[in-house]
Amino acid sequence: MIRQGTTHTIQVTVNGQVYNRVVEARQLLVHFLRDTLDLTGTHIGCDTGSCGACSVIFNGQLVKSCMLLAPQADGAEIETVEGLARSGELDPLQQSFSAHHGLQCGYCTPGMLMTATYLLRQNPTPTEEEIRQGIKGNICRCTGYVNIVRSISAVAEAHRATAVGTTEGRDQQ
Repeated sequence: MIRQGTTHTIQVTVNGQVYNRVVEARQLLVHFLRDTLDLTGTHIGCDTGSCGACSVIFNGQLVKSCMLLAPQADGAEIETVEGLARSGELDPLQQSFSAHHGLQCGYCTPGMLMTATYLLRQNPTPTEEEIRQGIKGNICRCTGYVNIVRSISAVAEAHRATAVGTTEGRDQQ
């Protein structure tokens, strides 16, 4: 006899949209996002929190969604890779990954993008070492990380140039 698990009703905001769903107590957040909400950009890699393919931003913090249960998301605000593009336009980080060949097979890319998004929010102008440190929880088996770091660095450089231009403009007034 197979017994149904305990269920919980949760309300969660994902990429700005509110969802009310009934979930099993043991359902992982990554499976909730992929299977229940059909947001398949968040990938399942290792189910142990080692690879970072399932990284999302959860209440402003970077988390690996395979390490949280869906009921823990009740009341949470979550950002997934699907939320990066606005009005059909890739955000600057996505554009940079494309322009600088920061992806090959693409499997790690959603988690890498969310990790880089979080990193750049915390430090808009990281050094190469800070970028490497920031993405160390994400495994990429294809790229060797060089173009991923280059992609993130390009966004940081653009921000640095904008910040310098803004500072110079204020200094001249």
